[in-house]
Amino acid sequence: MAAGVLLQVAYDGRPFSGFARQENARTVAGELLGAVRALDPRASELRGTSRTDAGVHARAQLVAFDAALEIPPRGWVLGLSRHLPSEIAVVRAATVPLGFEPRRHVRNKTYRYLLLESAVRDPFLEGRVWRLGHRLNQMAMVEAAAPLVGEHDFAAFRASGDERTETVRRLVRVEVRRARSDARVLEIVVEGDRFMYKMVRIIVGALVDVGRGRRAANCTSLALASRNRTDLGITAPPDGLYLDSIELDVDTNDAWPVDGIELSP
Repeated sequence: MAAGVLLQVAYDGRPFSGFARQENARTVAGELLGAVRALDPRASELRGTSRTDAGVHARAQLVAFDAALEIPPRGWVLGLSRHLPSEIAVVRAATVPLGFEPRRHVRNKTYRYLLLESAVRDPFLEGRVWRLGHRLNQMAMVEAAAPLVGEHDFAAFRASGDERTETVRRLVRVEVRRARSDARVLEIVVEGDRFMYKMVRIIVGALVDVGRGRRAANCTSLALASRNRTDLGITAPPDGLYLDSIELDVDTNDAWPVDGIELSP
């Protein structure tokens, strides 16, 4: 193999059955691997950083692989774009050591969830937000989000398919704010070191239940103490969830341009 390659990938998750490759299902990793091997048939399997679920979007998924051909980062970005569907874009590329495993170098991940407070559909946001037909109590949601910041046992905040026994995680931010670009949209930003299966969507579901008045603001504190999923409410749908950014403990800024491929004048 010639070198390791690290890609920053953005995608609209609606047409895909999640990121990870699956038999008989269209996935982001499957499409991306096909594009990689169209340029380099001897490239290794992909090593993704986050296994986003079906319908979940990403602005900055990180994916590594080992290449047999010596192609510069700019060549990977431009070359892969010709072999990818319109829902997937390689934003940046960097050269990294062979065998580089990005999941082992994650310092923090940031997810953003979009809530549309509108009685009518917006065709430009359909499938990219969770539309709620009424206003939410934002102050109550902020109150419910506060206890989640810090290191806690988040056993209550995972789906039943998660079989991990170690459930302590550290969240550095759970923010409920009004979107600057659209007054109808609430953003819930969750930043932490690691996440469990559907953890962010369960957090969002609990905060929305609080915002609707269906649960008290202390439900999150109670669930942290009880470790019981039944102390929380619904799981938010995937539509409004975005993997916004991944911070690594290694510096790639010297390896790829901050704004991707520079355009000629």
